[in-house]
Amino acid sequence: MLFKGRLYFKQYIPSKRHRFGVKFFILCDCETGYILDFILYCRAATDIRDIDKEIGISGNNVMTLMEPYLDKGHTLYTDNWYTSPVLYNLLHCRKINACGTVKANRKKMPPLNQRLKIGEIVFSSRKNRLALKWQDKREVRMLSTCHNSDMIRTDKKIQGTEQHKYNPKCIIDYNEHMGAVDRTDMLQSSIESVRKSVKWYKKVFFHFLDMTLLNAQAIYKMKTGKNIPVALFQLNLVKNIVSKYAVEDKSRPSTSR
Repeated sequence: MLFKGRLYFKQYIPSKRHRFGVKFFILCDCETGYILDFILYCRAATDIRDIDKEIGISGNNVMTLMEPYLDKGHTLYTDNWYTSPVLYNLLHCRKINACGTVKANRKKMPPLNQRLKIGEIVFSSRKNRLALKWQDKREVRMLSTCHNSDMIRTDKKIQGTEQHKYNPKCIIDYNEHMGAVDRTDMLQSSIESVRKSVKWYKKVFFHFLDMTLLNAQAIYKMKTGKNIPVALFQLNLVKNIVSKYAVEDKSRPSTSR
């Protein structure tokens, strides 16, 4: 969340659109986009469980968010900041499958240092864990506890030829499901109710309202099957709330002094 004022837990991340701001760790449902849970990062005061020192802060964030869903057979998709072999082993022991991009220098990752041509893959598997490197325009590394090394034909064709591209199944599933959090950020930026303020807690409060609005829209879509734009849903919601209170005010008996 964008914030440039003075705040001791304000973060600076050059790769983000909002380089200065307050960091949230968010857990989303892949199918509906519903925000299941979140953690507001406050440095040492962050409300996370110290489950395992070996998985670090990022892994403990994941385990804290996933606590209500452990031992229930869900599948979790994470980006490379969270992904690690130690975390995935811990999740697998709690009946949670996991898949995500991973950094090459993570502890206990197989090296996979072979040079590849575009479209080639190399992988290493051990028990229920797959580490894979695939060469596209850039090198892509994946870690998964619910995939094998199968390649799937896509609708895209290799440039200059009529041959179809083949992508690893784990990357196809990752691209399909991982967009929930990014989609949430995009929708919030289009309908945000945050206004310029020097008080950080006011911005955080209105950010919570925006998250509530997105969840309401997700439930509406799931229950009715109607997919209306978020901005229109927000406008209709405001109109209904205003009209409801207008009717209630008119129904009250008038008094005179």
